[in-house]
Amino acid sequence: MAAIAPSLNSAKRLVIKIGSALLVGPDGLRSEWLRGLCDDVADWRRKGCDVVLVSSGSIALGRRVLGLSEGALPLEQAQAAAAVGQIRLARAYEEALTPHGVKTAQILLTLEDSSNRRRYLNSRATLQTLLSLGVVPIVNENDTVATDEIRFGDNDRLAAQIAVTCGADQLLLLSDVDGLYTANPKTDPGARHLPVIEHLTPEIEAMGGDPVSGLSRGGMKTKLMAARTAVSGGCAMAIAEGSVQRPLSAVVAGARSSWFLPEGDPQAARKRWIAAMKPRGSLIIDMGAMEALQRGKSLLPAGVLGVTGDFGRGEPITITGPEGQSLASGLTRYTAEEIRRIAGHHSARIETILGYAGRAAVIHRDDMVL
Repeated sequence: MAAIAPSLNSAKRLVIKIGSALLVGPDGLRSEWLRGLCDDVADWRRKGCDVVLVSSGSIALGRRVLGLSEGALPLEQAQAAAAVGQIRLARAYEEALTPHGVKTAQILLTLEDSSNRRRYLNSRATLQTLLSLGVVPIVNENDTVATDEIRFGDNDRLAAQIAVTCGADQLLLLSDVDGLYTANPKTDPGARHLPVIEHLTPEIEAMGGDPVSGLSRGGMKTKLMAARTAVSGGCAMAIAEGSVQRPLSAVVAGARSSWFLPEGDPQAARKRWIAAMKPRGSLIIDMGAMEALQRGKSLLPAGVLGVTGDFGRGEPITITGPEGQSLASGLTRYTAEEIRRIAGHHSARIETILGYAGRAAVIHRDDMVL
């Protein structure tokens, strides 16, 4: 039986990537299109869906303001254009979403922010907090500081990383193509559209091509790389042509798209990832904390009896009971030395003991596998 594509209407947490060619035209920002997109975003928010936007367009906007030539820019000019364009991009989204009562925030990231564990945890905590407050984060690569060594290079892969980071169940790449084909449909009349991809096989990955837009840095190859990241993190991903006025509504109404099916769900994928990591130390906890963990609670410093090992923030550690029984694995929000200092104390005392504000939990339940 043929696999069935997910419904965008069923998304609980949706990441949407917007390509430069959709957002910026020859005359600058496509304001009417942006308003239509934000009308859709507001509708999805009203349905109770968390939404994150990963938006290209800052360099394309900034270069027009600065009067820079078309084509590839020197790094310094690209970064200057990004600095000018980022503020305009954020303001455009804010102005389009505010009439719907939707608050926005800007987050600028580089590849280094996801590869460095401390920065990754900070980014994840910020995203989770913004979403819990009903805010729509607008995420972009921080082109003003990124160099080739610390950049994603395209927002397809950035969007996939964001989807996995925030535990999204669906990722939608809005682009100037309507999905994956067996060959380039512009040059091969026999190219066949693939509406649902159950598994990312080597044959599927070989179908990637080159960028077709003068504004876009990503082509089908980067979209397939994004799909690999997303589906392995339990997130379904769709590629859809986004130039219509209400692109999310169009996908729901049956506009052509390609869906990549996830491997499990986001939370299960994250738990598998944590469980597979080699522990760098361990915590011994008391009976009350053990019972709290079994009820699905986070581990607080008050329940910690002892610490073994020398580990940093964000590293995997094991949790054992008062009699040495193995209870769980998780990612710590504090270093070993910090936990030794706050062990046995209530969370309200953390700032007094450490001299700076910290998080209430030593290990959050979302970062723990029992």
